Amino acid sequence: MKRTLALAACFVFAIGVAHAALRVGAKAPDFQVDGAIAGKDLRFSLAEALRKGPVVLYFYPKSFTSVCTEEAHLFAEAAPQFAAAGATVIGLSGDDIATQRKFSTMECRDKFAVGADSDLKVAKAYDASYGGMFAARISYVVAPDGQILSTLSSSEAEPHIARALETLRAWKSGRKS
Repeated sequence: MKRTLALAACFVFAIGVAHAALRVGAKAPDFQVDGAIAGKDLRFSLAEALRKGPVVLYFYPKSFTSVCTEEAHLFAEAAPQFAAAGATVIGLSGDDIATQRKFSTMECRDKFAVGADSDLKVAKAYDASYGGMFAARISYVVAPDGQILSTLSSSEAEPHIARALETLRAWKSGRKS
C-alpha cells in the first residue's frame, strides 16, 4: 500500500497543474488550520493574518519531497524580502501536524509557518487539490482586504517565490500612488 501511494505521489508530482485555482480578483476563502513554526504549534487564521498585511499562501503536495523541500528553502531564503513587504507566508499540505512541526524547522528553517490540511478542506476551497489526494503546487498572494492579487500553478518551486515577490512589490507601489 505504501509503495502504491508513493508511486501515485510521484506521478502527481511529475505532472504540472494545468489549471489555476481561484482567479485574480476573487475573494479568498477564509480558513483556520493547525500549523507549526519553528517546531512550535500554532493556530493559523487567514483573517487574523490579513489584519497585519498581505498573505502569501502556497499549497504543496508533500513535506520532505524534493521539490517541496526546495520550495520551502527558497521561501525561507526570501523571508527578509517578504517581511519587508509586510507579508505573512504560510505553506499548506495534506501532511499531519507532527510532520509539519519537523518540516517547519528542518526545511522552512524556522522562517515561516506551515499548516496541516490533512483533510485537504482548504486545498479544495482554493481548487488546489488533485482529486482530494494531495495538494497541488499552487500559490496565491492575498491582499489585506481578502482579494486574490495573484495565483500561480507551476510544478517548479522557484516561480512561486518570484511571482509572489513581484506581486507584493507591485501591490505596495500601487498603494503609494
